[in-house]
Amino acid sequence: MKFRRILCVMLTGLLTVGLTVNAAAAKSTSQIKKEQQQSQKNLEEAENKASDIKGERDAAQAEVDESQKQLVQILASVDIVESEIDSKSKAADEAKEQYDKAVEEEKAQYDAMKKRIRYMYEHGGAQSQYLQLFLESSSFADALNRAGYAEELYEYDQKLLSTYQEKKQNVKESQEKLQTELDELTEVKDTYEEQSEELKRTIEEQKATVENFSEKLASAQAEAKSYRDEIAKQNEEIRKIAEAEAKAIAEKKKKEAEALAKKKAEAEAAKKAAEAAQKKAAEEAAKEASKAASEAEQHDDGDSDEAGEDDDDGGSNGGGSNNGGGSGSGGGSSSGSATGNEIAAFAQKFLGNPYVAGGTSLTNGTDCSGFTMSVYAHFGYSIPRTSYAQQTIGRAVSYSEAQPGDIVCYAGHVGIYVGNGTICHASTPATGIKLTTATYRQIVTIRRVV
Repeated sequence: MKFRRILCVMLTGLLTVGLTVNAAAAKSTSQIKKEQQQSQKNLEEAENKASDIKGERDAAQAEVDESQKQLVQILASVDIVESEIDSKSKAADEAKEQYDKAVEEEKAQYDAMKKRIRYMYEHGGAQSQYLQLFLESSSFADALNRAGYAEELYEYDQKLLSTYQEKKQNVKESQEKLQTELDELTEVKDTYEEQSEELKRTIEEQKATVENFSEKLASAQAEAKSYRDEIAKQNEEIRKIAEAEAKAIAEKKKKEAEALAKKKAEAEAAKKAAEAAQKKAAEEAAKEASKAASEAEQHDDGDSDEAGEDDDDGGSNGGGSNNGGGSGSGGGSSSGSATGNEIAAFAQKFLGNPYVAGGTSLTNGTDCSGFTMSVYAHFGYSIPRTSYAQQTIGRAVSYSEAQPGDIVCYAGHVGIYVGNGTICHASTPATGIKLTTATYRQIVTIRRVV
């Protein structure tokens, strides 16, 4: 009985120490897990932030690309206009040469006419000239011929002069037209050059914006990496604590087994010692009884003595213990009723509505996980708030098995599959709720809830 009580006391002490150690370890693990939940939340926010910044950077880069395309077109137009200006300048130079030549020819013809008119005037005028023609003619036919020649010469002069004047006027008009076209082309070229300079400045500003977004993205990615590293470190700490707890439990069980074995051996040894002592006492009692009997037979009076026997009873009580325990688990879930096509169709009713970080309103603004949560809530389904938690709901399906209504999960982002390789999602503050090709990013998992 004494050894049993000692054994119970020691076992109780060991159990108490083990529970204390487990409680301390559990408290430490609980604290780390709590910190890990905060780290996971921070990681999700950092990844969402990085995703938003990447969207804004891509949009800014698209603007740069578009501006560069416009610049290329304008520079090509400038080259074309410069070629046209060069051609028009050459044509204008040729027209000026033709005009100068026509002026010279008109002047020469006019000078020739003036000389003939002066000659006729100095020699008696046109009437005297005609009279002289008749007097000097050998016959009337000769006179007519001479008069006709004079008339033809006069008409020739007039016609030739008119031709030169008309040619000069045509060349002048052509020259003026070319100069007008040249001025217009020069003005167009100046306008193009102004536009190209403005576009160059715009491109530089847009590139600076892209660089700024790139720096912000790098910072957000570095922040996300620090949270991932922190989570990995916390997982390592939890693993070490779990290993330490397992080792402590194993040591405790080993010590308990050793203590039980030792106590069992001590109890067995005590039992054997008690049995030996009892046997020795019995043997000594038998010897004393035999000795007393011999002495009684030696009495002289021959009287017989009465002898009696005493019986000693011994007993022992035993005891036991009964331990019992139980465990249980419980949970709850809410469910709704809808088909995947109904969910996909409902989600697309909000295309064009704004993206708001942390929002859950399908009309006034929502983020990616708020969008999926609110769409499912409309049909009575309760799903987690964050994109990270939504990666674990329902059951996983492959991309080839994806159906309308499935939730397509990316790193830090989610969307609702609507069929034909397309998702509907709250994308970025710049684009809001829109449709996008499902494979525009690497898919982490696809979850089916309905």
